Amino acid sequence: MDTFIFVLNMVGTLAFAASGAMIGLKKNMDIFGVCILGLTTATGGGVIRDLILGVTPPMSFRDPTAAIAALVTSAVFFSRHVRRVLTHNQRWYDLLLFWMDTLGLGVFSVIGVELAFSQAERPTFFLLAFVGTLTGVGGGVLRDLLAQEMPYIFVKHIYACASLAGAAVCAGMWSHVDSVDAMSVGMATVVLIRALAAHYHWNLPKAKL
Repeated sequence: MDTFIFVLNMVGTLAFAASGAMIGLKKNMDIFGVCILGLTTATGGGVIRDLILGVTPPMSFRDPTAAIAALVTSAVFFSRHVRRVLTHNQRWYDLLLFWMDTLGLGVFSVIGVELAFSQAERPTFFLLAFVGTLTGVGGGVLRDLLAQEMPYIFVKHIYACASLAGAAVCAGMWSHVDSVDAMSVGMATVVLIRALAAHYHWNLPKAKL
């Protein structure tokens, strides 16, 4: 189980670091800005989660493995060749950003549930789903705020709702099936909802004045 969680965490870290770095490239940031945006996206949700659960200092500061991986990934995306490919092909940029964001969202939504279950004395369904969702979307919100953009979760492709659905499915299954199965189904739920939302252009109703 520990190996499964570690692998998942690294996959989510690399995916979210890539999405953060890509936003930095789009904003024409220097290498420091790109790396900070990648690092914030990859670790921000986890830091918020740990503070809510009373895990201090947050795990990202106790074990820098994820932070280092995020910085290296961001630096790779800043490299000349990768930067040229992404900035000169909007279709590739949009597609890669979508799938990196979706993968990271699915992974961290269920990791949040797992950590809430292991850290909380009496974890309720609401706590598990809330912490899972916050872990999933927190880094992306911080990324968008730093990049001076409207947070993605409020405007496009049912982002937070997909995270909430995946976290809720994982939390609901947790006591009835093996934890790996619960997390796998939760991740699949997030990815499926995001893919369907993108394909069919689903968006939540928006306020119109």
